[in-house]
Amino acid sequence: MYTDSHCHLSFPELAADLPRIREAMAQAQVTRALCICTTLEEFPAVAALADQHDDFWATVGVHPDNEGVTEPSVADLIERAAHPKVVGIGETGLDYYQMEQRKGGRSVADMEWQRNRFRVHIRAARQVRRPLIIHTREAADDTIAILREEGEDGALGSVGGVFHCFTETERVARAALDMGFFISFSGILTFKSASSLREVASLVPMDRLLIETDSPYLAPVPYRGKTNNPAYVPYVAAELARLRGCSIEEIAKQTSENFDRLFLRSA
Repeated sequence: MYTDSHCHLSFPELAADLPRIREAMAQAQVTRALCICTTLEEFPAVAALADQHDDFWATVGVHPDNEGVTEPSVADLIERAAHPKVVGIGETGLDYYQMEQRKGGRSVADMEWQRNRFRVHIRAARQVRRPLIIHTREAADDTIAILREEGEDGALGSVGGVFHCFTETERVARAALDMGFFISFSGILTFKSASSLREVASLVPMDRLLIETDSPYLAPVPYRGKTNNPAYVPYVAAELARLRGCSIEEIAKQTSENFDRLFLRSA
């Protein structure tokens, strides 16, 4: 019924508890999940999850915030994208959040390595014809500009993808939609402080919506502050149903169909 379009089941918090998580998913009618890769070192574990379970798929990518890891080349990503269960390129994008606290006082100008890494992912995605999984945090203008510069403008030949765990403004949402991207919402949508995000969520066309947990992070209310897992994605669907005045079954069906259309079109 439900599809979690973005989770990190290879992370230690979840990998050690996978049998229980899968049981909880079954009870919650979460029938599928996309396991997201954040480093090349992590890829074998992510791919193994997809190999071992028919209802899991995988991606390959290096998260924009990860340093001290193998820097991916286009060839590295293309090689791993040949795996039959890999359906997307990413998580990739840009992250300028807390430049002082989290990035040692560096400036946006100092983050050219992130922008170069992002371009590598886009170029690989276009070669293998796989959608991009976009992470953008306080970097939306540069994210959109680079996508456009690399040809991801929604025109013929674009691979598109999804802006995952969306927390940006209506302006950014409309720009992403104009470029042909999907938009995915996480448990943040249920947070009391997320009123402006709920306004954005109510405007995204139904045929461009996805739902996710981004687990082990961002557990939805009533589990906020606890370790998240894919069994909690129905809470995101329930909030979207409330915002749109439709049934939760309709959200589950539409977002699962959207997942198929985006990720399984060439799988």
